Amino acid sequence: MSTDDAALRARKTWRTVEPLHGMIYFVPEAAAAYERLGITGRDGYFASRSAPMGAVAAEVVVATFYNFNPALVHSALPAAWSTTTPEALVTARLEGVDGAMRRLLGDDVVTSAEMSRAADLARLAAEEASTLIEGRPLAAGHANLEWPEAPHLVLWHAQSILREYRGDGHIALLVTHGLSGIEALVTHGASGEVPAPVLRSTRGWSAEEWDDAAGRLCARGWLAEGEDAVLTPWGGARRQEIEDQTDVLASAAYARLGDDGCDELRSLVRPWSRTFSEVLFR
Repeated sequence: MSTDDAALRARKTWRTVEPLHGMIYFVPEAAAAYERLGITGRDGYFASRSAPMGAVAAEVVVATFYNFNPALVHSALPAAWSTTTPEALVTARLEGVDGAMRRLLGDDVVTSAEMSRAADLARLAAEEASTLIEGRPLAAGHANLEWPEAPHLVLWHAQSILREYRGDGHIALLVTHGLSGIEALVTHGASGEVPAPVLRSTRGWSAEEWDDAAGRLCARGWLAEGEDAVLTPWGGARRQEIEDQTDVLASAAYARLGDDGCDELRSLVRPWSRTFSEVLFR
């Protein structure tokens, strides 16, 4: 298989399965589980996602999450570790997954043979990724957790490992291309894939900080001069290069499944991902 084919397989499989992982950042079941531990609001996101790495300092989360305003991270950590433990948050996160999947998919789907098969396939890919964790701290933290027993939780945990494995590789590419966290966000907004105001507000950056980053990118040739942030041809090519190389760096995890296994996983998961996308990401 060519590098391009392997990269495309990785991208297609990730895009199909990812809504099953990403829902944990939006479902009320997760927020309620964290609140029972005394963690509320945005703090739940930072504490729960970083918990697999242990009670790390805020600076570690700034580094690994990359594009959030550091002030947001420092407002959550290390205070969360004085309120609860990483182990309790990992458990609470799975409780949120279980409740949300049962509510949105139904017990018949959660306990189905299709769910069990999808879990087995995703776990194979995640276990492969877990052998390739050098330079991938978030993936390593998640890979070090014990596997849950229920198939729907296995599927979610597997995709969590694969998601962080891919994300760690993406951050490595942003660093090598000289993009800071906010600068990477500005190029994302300039691509038109996600509205810039959404990216800015959800990551906690001020308008002034955003404009300053855009100015730096203009000076370096990433953005065209003008009121609206638009990628230059050179900047657009560099951004596409980052995306393509992200797929390449993620591709090894899916080699164990091959085309047939990835196709089967995508087919099984697609209707469930569509349900989460329609309910949560509209």
